[in-house]
Amino acid sequence: MEKFEVASSPHLFRVNRSTSRMMLQVILALMPAALVSICVFREYAIFQIALCVLTCVACEWLFSQLRGRRAPLEDNSAIVTGMILALSLPWNAPWYVPVIASLIAIGVGKAPYGGLGFNIFNPAMVGRAFVMLCFATVMGGGAYQLTEEGASGIVSQPTPMVQIKAGELAETQLPQDTASLLKVCFAGVHNGSLGEVSGLAILIGGLYLIARRNGEWRVTVGMLLAVFLIGMLSKIHQDPIYCGLFYLTNGAVLFGAFFIATDPVTNPITPGGQWLFGIGVGVLTMVFRLFSGYPEGVMFAVLLMNALAPLLNHVTIPRPFGKA
Repeated sequence: MEKFEVASSPHLFRVNRSTSRMMLQVILALMPAALVSICVFREYAIFQIALCVLTCVACEWLFSQLRGRRAPLEDNSAIVTGMILALSLPWNAPWYVPVIASLIAIGVGKAPYGGLGFNIFNPAMVGRAFVMLCFATVMGGGAYQLTEEGASGIVSQPTPMVQIKAGELAETQLPQDTASLLKVCFAGVHNGSLGEVSGLAILIGGLYLIARRNGEWRVTVGMLLAVFLIGMLSKIHQDPIYCGLFYLTNGAVLFGAFFIATDPVTNPITPGGQWLFGIGVGVLTMVFRLFSGYPEGVMFAVLLMNALAPLLNHVTIPRPFGKA
């Protein structure tokens, strides 16, 4: 009798694919956003990315040793966690913030569950949530930057999402037409975390990831549609299309939709579950943005939907062909 063994996710259906190769493609997809962040933030971005990646790799080795197992460094998952974590942090976070975030990401979000494929929550978001709650001052609005044309230095300024939440950004201060808004948000000149400064760079890497089938498009489309439609109903601007695009292109929505919410390990595996997962992340993101004290909500939305992923799998099991 033939024996079948069920392994942990991600489940591969191609012989020529491997976890290591998948992670290398994710790293490649992250490079456009990383390069833009380096151009904007210069040595600060290099320091944050290098510190997060090195700390995640070191923690992967350390916790594997503590569990009496060989460190699976060759699968490159620790590098991916470090890069995503670094790109979700502000440019001038003190050195201990990326170090602690990386330690929590691997030591709490990944290793205790058995390593890659067994973790329930996205490790990078676990680490970022911890430092966000513990070091709110250095992770807040004053930790972001805006590079002005012709300026020789970096000027600290809250992000548009922070200003909207604080009531400091009037409608007259916003770009007054959709074309101007898209130019600001996609050109890589608006302020935000390392990975948020250029929507165009995120789209280039994200579409490559989906084309290589390493990112689940249903999750991405569901999340973006939910954010856009709810944004259209808000009252930031009279033009609903403009308002929807404002919420869609500012903050961590694009980065989260392509690189965070699409984590194959913490996603549902059924098509229906993936649609519900993406829509749920988008809806919760807007709930946090509009009704909570936080200007951003992608991180908490992803973690909450990670917890619901097993339930979504259960309620969206496809009916076998021919079964009544």
